[in-house]
Amino acid sequence: MASGNTLSGKVAIVTGGASGIGRAIAHAFANEGAKVVIADVEEETGEKTAAEIVEGGGEAIFRYCDVGERLDVRNLVCAAGDAFEKVDILVNNAGVVSKGSDFLTLEEEEFDRVIRINLKGHFLVGQAVAQRMVAQIEEGHAPGTIINMSSINAVVAIPAQAAYSASKGGIKQLTEAMALSLAPYGIRVNAIGPGTIQTAMAGNVNENPGANKMLLSRTPLGRVGQPEEIASIAVFLASDGASYMTGQTVYADGGRLSLNYTALPMAKKKGEEKKE
Repeated sequence: MASGNTLSGKVAIVTGGASGIGRAIAHAFANEGAKVVIADVEEETGEKTAAEIVEGGGEAIFRYCDVGERLDVRNLVCAAGDAFEKVDILVNNAGVVSKGSDFLTLEEEEFDRVIRINLKGHFLVGQAVAQRMVAQIEEGHAPGTIINMSSINAVVAIPAQAAYSASKGGIKQLTEAMALSLAPYGIRVNAIGPGTIQTAMAGNVNENPGANKMLLSRTPLGRVGQPEEIASIAVFLASDGASYMTGQTVYADGGRLSLNYTALPMAKKKGEEKKE
């Protein structure tokens, strides 16, 4: 495993780390020298991801955790401390999308499910880890850093994803409140707001011509993002290179939020101008 030392000696918890963006972040952190605790409800996949890191020469363990359950969260933080003695980095990545439904027909139970995992989960894990970090500071350790996973849907809404959009908007504000509350301790809190990334959550947009055309029409860079591109941002935010950043959300969306109209999937080549 080719590795750097950007995060050497650091211990990181990555929730939702079994697959997708979380898995890419876990691997990237390990490649930079961090010891990684992968937390997820997908046990088989989570164990596999941890094994991949260990086989590559890194250090990682998996722990089952439902981020919406306080006891699971407490056990997760304790397990990280037992295994690696401290927690320096948290990536609050666990999240779900809601079952596509118009606002008028959105079920209360579905709204609660999404908010419980996406927003309450960020609160529960963020608070538990922050409390641990404060205790560590009092013992002489350096302040840690927390990275929340927001979305461009904190800014732009999807009609059939009211619960998801609300949860991501909440994460943006939670990030800012956490950053202000924890700044006196030197603990930094930032967020990442991805656009469409090629994961299971995004579905098969590249294989579906209609979905792909629609997606590219609102993405100036003209392609879907990759999990590794989000992982590289997480590495930066967790590193000393971002030591003066807190309370920020970094949007990686291929230019979508800068767009105020529908773009063509690709620019016309010279000589292909429409004939009158």
